[in-house]
Amino acid sequence: MTLLSGPEGPIVDTGWGHDHSRKGFFTDTSICIGCKACEVACKEWNQNPADGERKILGSSYDNTGALGANTWRHVAFVEQGRERIEEARESGRRLVSLGMPTIGKKPDSARGALPEGDLSDVDRTPPDTPEFRWLMSSDVCKHCTNAGCLDVCPTGALFRSEHGSVVVQQDICNGCGTCVGACPFGVIERRDDGTISPKESRDPRVDTEAKEMGTAHKCTLCYDRLVDGEQPACAKTCPTTSIKFGTREDMVASAQERVRELHERGMTEARLYGANSKDGVGGTGSVFLLLDEPEVYGLPPDPQVPTKDLPSMYARVGIAAVGMAAAALLAFAGGRR
Repeated sequence: MTLLSGPEGPIVDTGWGHDHSRKGFFTDTSICIGCKACEVACKEWNQNPADGERKILGSSYDNTGALGANTWRHVAFVEQGRERIEEARESGRRLVSLGMPTIGKKPDSARGALPEGDLSDVDRTPPDTPEFRWLMSSDVCKHCTNAGCLDVCPTGALFRSEHGSVVVQQDICNGCGTCVGACPFGVIERRDDGTISPKESRDPRVDTEAKEMGTAHKCTLCYDRLVDGEQPACAKTCPTTSIKFGTREDMVASAQERVRELHERGMTEARLYGANSKDGVGGTGSVFLLLDEPEVYGLPPDPQVPTKDLPSMYARVGIAAVGMAAAALLAFAGGRR
């Protein structure tokens, strides 16, 4: 399906020859407080310039809006009322009834039978639905298993690191923008004057000159920190541990355990995003625990790597070429007679 991700995972196929485990994030949105410490830490460590003017957007308490060439971590603020909260919980219940995700060990008793033991003292009342809540989520590059941006890059500026992350080399990038259209999440972007505020609109005391204009930029999983044995700046800074970092296997296991915990507390709206290795991008290196549908957070419900159709496209082109050649030969042969 992709150039660098076979059935054994992206790291094995890159040929690094190192015994590294794939690294990734687990972002637990249920404990995110929207402090934006991750955004600040990311910008400071990577020396990324500011996005736009330092004003709160009219649609939200957010001031950066979305991921881009200058904002590699973005905290979204989503306001919800009682009705939407109930809808989220109902959609979560439907997912559980379909077996996604599996919660705990399957009981041996018949369907609908009461569990063993005295339940008279057990509080089985669902949690009260609040009148209002904020959903806050720190979004980041997904570092997909089947990465479309990596597949389509014509210069080799993007590469798969020994930790499984997808990294851009700005000194090789020619700014063609092919990777921008290939990302199903809209993460990667070229840095240009359209994404940076005019210099006079920014506070000169904290002004940061934009570097590497015209080239593609996105989260690198703090590759320069990983090679020194450090964790990414955002995970290091997060005060609530909403952003966790480790091997992807451990992150998925922690995410599944957290979903089980929330479901046991009656929060049936909790669900995972990016943990399924059979989705359209082969699973992501950044796994999220969401409290509503992905679209609420600005995430595609069914992301697809655009290069997955290349084999069938090449096959159709080959068939068409053979057909045209055969037709030309027949026409030439008929003309000679």
